[in-house]
Amino acid sequence: MQIAPERTQSQESNTELPDYYACVAEDVIRLCKPKDGDWLDIGCGPGPVSIALAKRSDASRFILMDPDAGALARARDAVRQCSEKHRFRFIEGKAESIPLPSESVDLAVSRGSIFFWECQPTGIGEIYRVLRPGGAAMLGGGLGSTYPLWARKEFIRRRRENTRKQGKAAMNTFRAARSPDTFKNWAAQAGIRDYEIIGEGGLAEDDPDTGLGVWLVFRKGHEA
Repeated sequence: MQIAPERTQSQESNTELPDYYACVAEDVIRLCKPKDGDWLDIGCGPGPVSIALAKRSDASRFILMDPDAGALARARDAVRQCSEKHRFRFIEGKAESIPLPSESVDLAVSRGSIFFWECQPTGIGEIYRVLRPGGAAMLGGGLGSTYPLWARKEFIRRRRENTRKQGKAAMNTFRAARSPDTFKNWAAQAGIRDYEIIGEGGLAEDDPDTGLGVWLVFRKGHEA
């Protein structure tokens, strides 16, 4: 399932909203409680999630992966501004065929990219494969639970307005992709049985929980 890309904040309005990646990073650490090992950022784009995580953790290595070489180039440029550049590695790849060995990462996170994958169940299965026993994954989209309410409501208002301009079909597709039931179906098709769905997704600007988005969170067990 794919949807049209969302507009950036600068395209949507001249009013600048607070950065939400710090809030997302805090949620990832709180919900996943990952080991300070190798952390994989799937569909990393220019790298804001990994950079925010690096500021809040002692993870040994951040592996930034994206199928777009241009996005990886922007991520490299952004990382050059970080004090601990040695902690970052970059690989070109997509969720459905992650170019990493099995059981090689302790955390897998993806904010926003899952809606653009060619096959979400295959991607989720690949993520489970590369997780080490005890490793955790958090996949989905949202602004973070500590993002200011006023900014969350404004962000959702703009996104709803932009999606509505694309027509009813686009609105329905957007809602369906972010439905908790859709995420449950993806997890079931991937063979993930023990998981949690965080958030409700949607586009209701008058619902203060809407901006939390929707996330699939799971952990790989210690198989015998």
